[in-house]
Amino acid sequence: MLSHEKVWAAIDALAERHSLSASGLARKAGLDSTAFNKSKRRSADGRPRWPSTESISKIMDATGTSLADFIGLVQRLGRPADAYPQPPSSVPLIGFAQAGAGGFFDDAGFPAGQGWEHVDLPAAAADGTYALQVQGESMMPLYRNGDTLIVDPSARLRQGDRVVVKTADGEVMAKVLQRQSREEVELLSLNPEHPNRVFTRQEVEWIARIVWASQ
Repeated sequence: MLSHEKVWAAIDALAERHSLSASGLARKAGLDSTAFNKSKRRSADGRPRWPSTESISKIMDATGTSLADFIGLVQRLGRPADAYPQPPSSVPLIGFAQAGAGGFFDDAGFPAGQGWEHVDLPAAAADGTYALQVQGESMMPLYRNGDTLIVDPSARLRQGDRVVVKTADGEVMAKVLQRQSREEVELLSLNPEHPNRVFTRQEVEWIARIVWASQ
């Protein structure tokens, strides 16, 4: 018997089989990168949301999975979730210098392309979360060379959040979000030796919130 939990578990398992996150699987199938986010699997009032037959068809086509294989995944994952060991969450890792080179992120700031290493986290991470490794001393004293920043592009941004910003020119930086409007984004520097920055919206490719740092 199909259930909401089994179908979503099968989608997650299909993504894992192809070394993808749920958002990576959605992008591979030509869907919105947030289509399979856990936050979208239930409505605001808690009712279950089912994936559409069209989206399931697209991920099967993108991964070369037959209907029988997908149904097999649903059936095999019918046991309770706590019957399976939960491995550490693994997220993509890249250095700041590489991040500005292009090809590693989509337009929304989610990890994309090839060449990512991976790092394990002690707890589950939201879909699309990735890690950036600090390089150099420009973020001292808050972040040191070699520190790892965990970034969640889907997290809501608020004034005072520590964020990673990529500009249209390919510059990647970690700052504090001071203010944002429809026209401008104002950022405070983490290092007093480096200036604060103000960008127009057209100059900013994406902004993502830093949710954790290993130091």
